[in-house]
Amino acid sequence: MTRNEILDGLKELMALVKPKLDLSGIGEDSNLITDMGLDSLSMLLLSLGIENKFSIRLPNQKPFQAVSEVIDCIAEQLSAEGQKEQTTQNK
Repeated sequence: MTRNEILDGLKELMALVKPKLDLSGIGEDSNLITDMGLDSLSMLLLSLGIENKFSIRLPNQKPFQAVSEVIDCIAEQLSAEGQKEQTTQNK
């Protein structure tokens, strides 16, 4: 999955979490709090949505600040899941 595909998926989730948010301005350099106005509840809903949409588990870590951090984490988790599946299939 490419970074753009992940970003598109995040935009779909953001439309659910913050329906009045202008999605056209969201990019990798956008800040979740200052640019998008997410609060702790919105962050939680976004995290749950990410885990559901991308079929991954987000690691417990400090809260994300930028969209690029979220994309990096999703890409890393998707890669780890793909490697785990390959290892299981090769056994």
